[in-house]
Amino acid sequence: MGQMKRVINCLQVDEDDNFAYCGTSTGDVLEINIRTCLLQSHGPHKDLFSKGVNTINLIKTGDMMVGCGDGTIAVLKIVKTSKGKEYRRIRKTKLRGAVTSITMRGGGHQMYVGTKLAEIHCMTYLDFTGGLLRSCHPTAVTDITFPHGCSDLFATSSQDDIRVWNLHTGKELLRVTVPNMTCNCVRFMQDGKSIVSGWDDGKLRAFYPESGRPMYVIHDAHASGVTAMATTTDSRRIISGGGEGQVRVWNVSPSSQRMQEAMKEHKGAISNIQVSQSGKECVSASEDGTCIIWNLERFVRNQVIFATTLFKGVNYHPSESQIITAGTDRKVGYWETFDGSQIRDVEASTGSINGMDISPSGNYFATGGEDRLIKVWLYHQGEVTHLGVGHSSGITRLKVCPNQRHLVSVSNDGSILRWKFPFPLYED
Repeated sequence: MGQMKRVINCLQVDEDDNFAYCGTSTGDVLEINIRTCLLQSHGPHKDLFSKGVNTINLIKTGDMMVGCGDGTIAVLKIVKTSKGKEYRRIRKTKLRGAVTSITMRGGGHQMYVGTKLAEIHCMTYLDFTGGLLRSCHPTAVTDITFPHGCSDLFATSSQDDIRVWNLHTGKELLRVTVPNMTCNCVRFMQDGKSIVSGWDDGKLRAFYPESGRPMYVIHDAHASGVTAMATTTDSRRIISGGGEGQVRVWNVSPSSQRMQEAMKEHKGAISNIQVSQSGKECVSASEDGTCIIWNLERFVRNQVIFATTLFKGVNYHPSESQIITAGTDRKVGYWETFDGSQIRDVEASTGSINGMDISPSGNYFATGGEDRLIKVWLYHQGEVTHLGVGHSSGITRLKVCPNQRHLVSVSNDGSILRWKFPFPLYED
């Protein structure tokens, strides 16, 4: 290749095994003769593809399709001239995010295009018309929640956005974007009239669930970012936890938002908050090794639980006589809410347990964490009944849907997995 130096991103060999076409980080395509190992041609010579050529697909008509780092998809026609071969662009379009793969369907009339933003587009070859077929989060999913009493929809949070999904089809129904911010926690208000969320910039943001338009923003809710959140049954209050360890109670409505109380006993970041069904108390889990049960009428501590762990999850049993906790010590602990005494603990994992949820019936609970396994447990016996293998990265959160037919888990690699829960509330 002489003085020409290129970094090869992708390679495609023609049907006759005569030539290899290489896409480069410079933004052009090299044609290499496989028998002689010599460069035959390269192009385009002008107006190179921005951010490099990531994928090449050879079409049966003799044309070439390329996908580029700036999201461009283009069809190139190789034309022989007196000066050699020219690579002419016939048509092009642009997608969000770098193109990572292109696959032709059937006889080549349609194609599937994958992008770095975890999106798959289905497009026609002739005019590039089509739309989004599948999508997911390209970064770690931080939280998952179901609307109160609804098992058909769920919402997830991640870097830059909140997404609402159809549980049965896996289709994305709504995307709420806040650029350059990470949403750490998300909840539906129990009346279903708003989606509330906590962000790493310390703000609480609420959105309309139908359109995703902003409803209100609470600025400076927490100095070190909002790390956990819960809502009360009357949909009038939000209980938020921050990276500095404070638990704050907010009276909210679309027209006004006011902090009612700040409770300052935790010394580490709040990892989870759960509110009782009556709305009169809540429990907060912290990375300082304590769980505190708070009275939401007098805003004082009812009970405190100490353990040598960084607590990651806490849940009320539906009877509210007990809570269960999980954290980095790989154990699930059972505790009395009356006096905070420990009932027992169960060795539950080989790594940190990041996600835990109790079934609505109270007879089962599920755990997931750094061991990448979903475990379904009998609550009273403390025994594993089912094991789910599917995640390729650490599980961050999981939820059992209200009708107890499915379990949804999310992980650090951006994946969302739906599982059939083995113990539905009602049989078909």
